[in-house]
Amino acid sequence: MHHTFQIQLPADKTTAVMADLLKIDEVIGLALSPGTSHKPIGNVLGDALSVQLLNKGADKVLGILANHYGNAPYLVSTSLTESMIESNQAEKLENDADEAIWEEIETSMRSQGRISPNFLVLMALGGIMATIGIVSEPTRQVMPFVAAAIIAPGFEPIAGIALSVVLRRWQVMGRALMSSLVGYTTIIASSSLTFWFLQTIGETDISKFAGSAEVYHLANPTAVDTLLSICGTLAGAIIMSSFRKSVIAGALIAMVIINAAAMIGIGLVCGRYDLAGQGLQRFGFDIALILLACGLVFWAKQRFFHHRRPVA
Repeated sequence: MHHTFQIQLPADKTTAVMADLLKIDEVIGLALSPGTSHKPIGNVLGDALSVQLLNKGADKVLGILANHYGNAPYLVSTSLTESMIESNQAEKLENDADEAIWEEIETSMRSQGRISPNFLVLMALGGIMATIGIVSEPTRQVMPFVAAAIIAPGFEPIAGIALSVVLRRWQVMGRALMSSLVGYTTIIASSSLTFWFLQTIGETDISKFAGSAEVYHLANPTAVDTLLSICGTLAGAIIMSSFRKSVIAGALIAMVIINAAAMIGIGLVCGRYDLAGQGLQRFGFDIALILLACGLVFWAKQRFFHHRRPVA
């Protein structure tokens, strides 16, 4: 896939901007609609540009706009284009990069990790499913664990912390920290309530929790378990930065951070503070893995591909 930018900008610099855009080899198509933009220009009508470009040229286009306009009002909306057909540019199109721009990555993280009723319910449901998995028989654990990993949007807030450090985007860090705190507190609370409910109706007891195979593996991770988590966190960071969101489920399944948070909640409600502490250790370890893996991937993307901070 490639990119299409719809740009609305003040008319006084349109000619200079178009001249610079035409110099970019990665710009495949460029169209001007003069005097058609009402917002965010103000009382005077602005111009609208439609730019079809390779992913490789997205950062260059945004850099040109930032250089010409600075803090002046202009609007850029981005979209992924399934395909472009240009017979004279076939080789360029075939060899385009599969990278998202920082603005799209930040928007995706903000959307997935925003503290909202949907976010809180999904995190709570993830905690409930992880709890069901922990107290289930080994042959029935896989489905609730997989479902919890996919449903609970617990990866994006922590990844946002790493992104904010790499790009020095402190406002992003504030949102990511708050989402992580609220989200995982919700998982721990929902896990506690779920175990209490299941214990009350006689569906489970402390012995099933303490004897769970998943609790043992969480408390005693092997080198294989650690390697699996490392691969999952690295894959998650690469998937987010290359906008391959349709395959992120695989990366989330490889991580056990949702299960570790559920283990904390169950341990607290049933008085097994030793197991809650072991769950907290694994929870902290997985957070560290996500921060390190995402930090490494985002640093590499910035160092070798983007070479810029987000425009706004």
